[in-house]
Amino acid sequence: MRFFFKALLLYILVPIHTLTAQDIFKGKIIDIENGTPLSNVSITNTTNNQTYISNNQGEFEVPQSGTYSFRKSGYNDVDIALNKSYQIIQLSINPSELNEVVINANQLPKRLKTATTTVNFISAEDIERANSTNIAPTLSRVPGVLMQTGALNTNRITIRGIGSRNLYGTAKIRAYFKDIPLTNGSGETNIEDFELTSIARLEIDKGASSMYGAGLGGTIHLTPQNAYLNETTANGEFMFGSFGLFKEVLNINHGAANNSFRAIYSNTHTDGYRANGEYDRQTFTINTNHFLSEKDELTFLMSYVDLFAYIPSSISQNAYINNPSSAAFTWQQSKGYEDAQRGVFGLSWNHEYNDHLKQSTSVFTSFGSGYEPRPFDILEDDTFAIGLRSRLIGNTTVFGNNLDWTIGGEVFRDTYKYGTYVNRYQEFPEGTGSVQGDQLVDFKEKRSYFNVFLETNYNLTEKTLVTLGLNYNQTSYDLNDRFMASSEDPDQSGSYGFDGILSPKFGISHLISDDIALYSDISHGFSPITLLETLMPDGQINQDLKPETGWNFEVGTRGTVVKNKLFFNLALYRMDIKNLLVSRRTALDQYIGINAGRTQHDGLELALNYNILAKESFTLGSFVSYSLNDYTFKEFVDDTDNFSGNDLTGVPNEVFNAGIDFNSKLGFYGNINFQYVGSIPMNDSNSLYSDHYKLTNVKVGFRLGITKKIRANIFYGLDNIFDEKYASQILINAPSFGSAPARYYYPGNPVNYYAGVNVNYNF
Repeated sequence: MRFFFKALLLYILVPIHTLTAQDIFKGKIIDIENGTPLSNVSITNTTNNQTYISNNQGEFEVPQSGTYSFRKSGYNDVDIALNKSYQIIQLSINPSELNEVVINANQLPKRLKTATTTVNFISAEDIERANSTNIAPTLSRVPGVLMQTGALNTNRITIRGIGSRNLYGTAKIRAYFKDIPLTNGSGETNIEDFELTSIARLEIDKGASSMYGAGLGGTIHLTPQNAYLNETTANGEFMFGSFGLFKEVLNINHGAANNSFRAIYSNTHTDGYRANGEYDRQTFTINTNHFLSEKDELTFLMSYVDLFAYIPSSISQNAYINNPSSAAFTWQQSKGYEDAQRGVFGLSWNHEYNDHLKQSTSVFTSFGSGYEPRPFDILEDDTFAIGLRSRLIGNTTVFGNNLDWTIGGEVFRDTYKYGTYVNRYQEFPEGTGSVQGDQLVDFKEKRSYFNVFLETNYNLTEKTLVTLGLNYNQTSYDLNDRFMASSEDPDQSGSYGFDGILSPKFGISHLISDDIALYSDISHGFSPITLLETLMPDGQINQDLKPETGWNFEVGTRGTVVKNKLFFNLALYRMDIKNLLVSRRTALDQYIGINAGRTQHDGLELALNYNILAKESFTLGSFVSYSLNDYTFKEFVDDTDNFSGNDLTGVPNEVFNAGIDFNSKLGFYGNINFQYVGSIPMNDSNSLYSDHYKLTNVKVGFRLGITKKIRANIFYGLDNIFDEKYASQILINAPSFGSAPARYYYPGNPVNYYAGVNVNYNF
């Protein structure tokens, strides 16, 4: 009988033991922020030290459950218990190892080290260095990039001088919120709507891109904070500061094994340094990830902003020197403001057909409505856009070497309705503000484009990568003039379409050692014309107007030296732009577009990141960035004025940034940042230049664990600590009407502080 029970026990246990031993635990490793699969990740069993490696698709399998260490250069190590048949593993970047970080700027993931163009990377840690109410200091630390800020809702971004001639916003630069375009059908871009704490990283790809079409200066990719798997947290932040600053942020994340959800709400208020400068903004962001199977992933992304902000506008030189906190007289009298609601929605599906072919498809929509009383009129507008972007991504072997490729297209259509009305504020008692009167114009624009693109990365040798790309773009506009006040007013309805534009790209990078690469790039790009720029004073459409086109030539080197402590990126470039588009003012708020010549953009860019000290108890790091700009009008004739040979308007001759960061195991951290911006030509004749300026900002804080589940971060910052007087934005070629002086200057904030506390609860 005893023998029988032993035999029965063995009969039961042996198959169970055999089944357990034969279990296979599979998974996939991805970048926690952009979802890029991570290859060559080392996966080590902490019990028996057996090591496994993820494949090119980030996939792995191990023969038994247990705790495993996941390690990859450029990413933070993490220990995770593998106890399910299939698990998604998320790794976060380590900003101190930039050379190895996997970038996704051209939809073909690769290490930053082997990129064939100048790509700059801004991490969440870089964003955290500064005041989270304004992205300008963070963007302007990137060499070749400058963001001028007249107010929190008045900004202009330039990349390598491109976009400097746009008067009140950002143009000729494309931006994407994940796969959702933030650039409208006229080529204008708005990224300042987004709550900074909702952004995980930014990648700035300079020069024309074969993947994104219309953008001479480059492309800015915003990656939202992804929802984390297997984690539930709630985070709250409260901040206050100078000029009535008040801000609150609530960030909630809930993640299971294959589904995750993140929601971020923010509310920002400031009275502003200047008169008529009050600002209120609420944002709401949702990001969800659903791993439907080993082959399918679904992502939903939504962002909404509700903005109400007064507009102080630009002021004259006399007011800038003697009363910089003042607003422009007419803007203050009319109490000019912007009341806007804007949102973007996107749904992305990623499907893996096999190890060598996958598909990524995104459908998106955006909308916006605005009401903006201005001294000269009142603008009311409404925008709705819809589009689709889809691509196939594959890899194969050609002549024994790896070839990565992607082919796809993007279709976009938006409808822009706008009307202007008489502003009757002067007819009412002082203090009344804007009063809407009779309608002046009523337009409806339909703007559409499509891109078809192809890009390949081919490993010519083990150390040499070649990139070839091609983009074809077709853009068109339709204008419906829905209002004619009298028979004397021309009907401006009509259609305008560009000839198709083919833009090629060629790049090459070569590793001269394991840590240092040389690269070069030649690319072609263009910028679309806004429909209003095509309108002549008689209401006819100028069919002879041509879009700006240009070639970008650059060579550079990047890598790490000094025992991998110093990361560097040095680039030399030339951009030749022809068919320079100039907005010639014909009335207070009327412009016509003309092609007036060409510009040449020569420059040098340098970025350094040095890990001075890296110990468990204390880390000390520093960064330096420098841009040397030689941008000139090679040919520029505007009516009877010849500006050929002059400096390009609106861009400084040099920009220098430097900073030091420290972190301690005790919880203390801090940084100090310095910025120098050279003088800026304010008009095409170069008769006026702004003064150069120097800004120094400081931030310190203390992180502490209150309990095992609750952590807090207390911080204090001081911006412009030496109280430098400077113009944070310049209105180029500012006109003067009657006896009123020209208003070139947007004064920057004097010394100001902010402080706050951030509390995180991990469920």
